[in-house]
Amino acid sequence: MDSNMCDLSQIKQWATQGLIRSVDYQLAQLMAGKSPDAPELWLLSALVSYELSTGNVCLPLSKLQSPSDYWPEEIAEHLALVDWSQIEMDQLVLGAGDNVTPLVMDKQRFYLYRYWQYECQVAQELLQRTGSVDTDESLLKSGLARYFSSQEISEIDWQQVAAAVAVQKRFSVISGGPGTGKTTTVIKLLALYIEQCKAKGQSYNIQLAAPTGKAAARLAESISSAKEKLDIDAALMAEIPTKASTLHRLLGVIPNSIRFRHDADNPLHLDLLVLDEASMVDLPMMSRLLKALPSTARLILLGDRDQLASVEAGSVLGDICSWPQGLTYSDGQNNQLHQLCQLDSALPQGTTSDFSDGLALLYKSYRFNDQSGIGFLAKAVNAGECDQVRSVLKAGYRDLNYQLLSIESYEVLVNTVVDQYAELFKRLLAGEKPKVLLAQLTHFQLLCARREGDYGVAGLNERIYERLKSRGLIKEQGTWYPGRPVMITRNDASLSLFNGDIGLVAFDGSGRLKVWFEQNGEMRSVLPSRLPQHDTVFAMTVHKSQGSEFNRVMLILPPTDSPLLSKELLYTGITRAKNELDIVATEKILLQATLRRTERAGGLASRLWR
Repeated sequence: MDSNMCDLSQIKQWATQGLIRSVDYQLAQLMAGKSPDAPELWLLSALVSYELSTGNVCLPLSKLQSPSDYWPEEIAEHLALVDWSQIEMDQLVLGAGDNVTPLVMDKQRFYLYRYWQYECQVAQELLQRTGSVDTDESLLKSGLARYFSSQEISEIDWQQVAAAVAVQKRFSVISGGPGTGKTTTVIKLLALYIEQCKAKGQSYNIQLAAPTGKAAARLAESISSAKEKLDIDAALMAEIPTKASTLHRLLGVIPNSIRFRHDADNPLHLDLLVLDEASMVDLPMMSRLLKALPSTARLILLGDRDQLASVEAGSVLGDICSWPQGLTYSDGQNNQLHQLCQLDSALPQGTTSDFSDGLALLYKSYRFNDQSGIGFLAKAVNAGECDQVRSVLKAGYRDLNYQLLSIESYEVLVNTVVDQYAELFKRLLAGEKPKVLLAQLTHFQLLCARREGDYGVAGLNERIYERLKSRGLIKEQGTWYPGRPVMITRNDASLSLFNGDIGLVAFDGSGRLKVWFEQNGEMRSVLPSRLPQHDTVFAMTVHKSQGSEFNRVMLILPPTDSPLLSKELLYTGITRAKNELDIVATEKILLQATLRRTERAGGLASRLWR
């Protein structure tokens, strides 16, 4: 052993210092038992494990060969002692995937075996589903003309193109920003799909799902609302489902297990699955979903490729939508879409990949018009254009309010949030029903970039609580009081409560405090003592707000920079606002976030776009 090479005590010290996690050290300790003469593999295993905690599926070789660019000095100096390009395979620890080993090296990337397997499985499943299905083109063409007829003749109707793509393909993706009409497109394409099934005499079982309870509820609400506004035959419209499930409920959680009831041996009973907010789905969950889908079933992913990636490892939707030179279609798909949609304008053309033929982008926002500061700011941030961000913030748009972070603006923000919740507490004390009060929570939300500190969720929740208490709106002592908004942070299959579900504390008819949730349009209550792990959400993180929209959003950024502050986080926070956005931040931090792009290490994109 090289005397300069780090040993287990050094790796343990890094865990004590918080540079890596305890579980990372424990894996290194396990590898030392398997291969006692290869300390470089102990170090490698700890760092590959640590990378998962940052959202990376793997550890690229480049991060090891240029350690000072990526790692703290204490770790970088040890990494520099190893020639990582000459790392040797070890039959007990490091392999190439042909045998089961704890670590896998594949295309200059190091993985934990299980995550390498997830990535390979997802790529394989998606590529196997890229084929077209037998379609009555005449029926589809007439349906597309009937449901999409409002655009200028010279303008491509991207919703129509997306519907045409999805009806033809076993696997499709519809990506678009807020207000681009993903829900409307889905309803119309489902109507077209049902027409195709009826013409062939085929049965069809359509299901809707989303990663979290809140996202599932919003999907169901959006579809119900949109159905009332669309001119589609009533009998056909009745066939389109309006209830949505969380992925966990769909797959069937087994208590105290990472496995689900539905898998390759017990597939889901459905013909078509629409999965909304797909950007929130991590790599392991996508792998489990694809394994549980029948081989004949269709899958449609909806989402915004520019949003934050999943909290856990992977960026599946981003990888799927990482077309090398922009989204283009093959000659065959281009010609077919021209005929089906009766297009005059040319579609992007030039790809030779069958995979891209199942993808569609919605470019036009119907929510944010030429007078919307929210829309312009989202575009500027997404493009990483700092000068444009400055211009938008100074333009005086009516739906956008920007305040420099200061002691004064911080106090104004806290008081504004308290005023918003004071209205909810007053209505609660007046005897308003929990269903109405829960709906009011969608009107306003304070979003933070991080959890801890005065500018994070913890500090702001505490301040808001104290102000409400000082106004006499919170009278009870302790944790549980009427009006407390909570978000579930850990799944509990026995209670059918899952990460992201939002509830409100209120009395029931007999005067007992309960936590009320709305699921599939119905109210249910749970005793506070039975509630799984949860947080108060007077304020919530931008990450936790994914899958939700609010009439008004207040977004606060901390005064100091951190890697968490990225354009994806900023864009996601901005686009949670439907009608009004307040931003409280220093210009320096706002622009630094605009310039920082989150890049997650993984090989899924290269496997899909080979």
